[in-house]
Amino acid sequence: MFHKIYLTNVLTFKNMKKLIAGIALFGTFAIASAQTITFDKTTFDYGTIKPNADGTRFFTVTNSGDKPLILSNVKPSCGCTTPEFSQDPIMPGKSAKIKVGYNTAIPGGFNKMIEVFSNDPVNSRSVIYIKGNVDANAPAPVAEAKVLTPAEQKEAAKAEKKAAKLAKKAAAK
Repeated sequence: MFHKIYLTNVLTFKNMKKLIAGIALFGTFAIASAQTITFDKTTFDYGTIKPNADGTRFFTVTNSGDKPLILSNVKPSCGCTTPEFSQDPIMPGKSAKIKVGYNTAIPGGFNKMIEVFSNDPVNSRSVIYIKGNVDANAPAPVAEAKVLTPAEQKEAAKAEKKAAKLAKKAAAK
């Protein structure tokens, strides 16, 4: 009789250990299995810009988790900053943009906070920043070189060859 009770208790204890281990393992997967928000940068520095310059910048938000990420709200710290975002789910491994506009008619330095609210269980509230200085004496913005598509590169090469031929003919006369 004693052996039977002892064996029953030992079996129950082993089953209990398996149950606890199973719950712990499932809990680990439940925590590891979630949507995760990441940003390409958390601060965008405008540098020194002229008044009324283009105040639009973009932050890239990536879902590095394995469930859809949803941005529920993007809230600026003041009315001089205007964010735009989509509430469409960002699928795992995919990215979306948050468009942030700053009113560059306001002269002087600025450092603005923008709160991003999402369904990320660890970072339901993330903070990104924009900063810079609006100054009438700022240098003119440098135009960025356009990156040509392969078709545009081919067309440019043809035009360059044609111009070289015409220049050669003109020099021969």
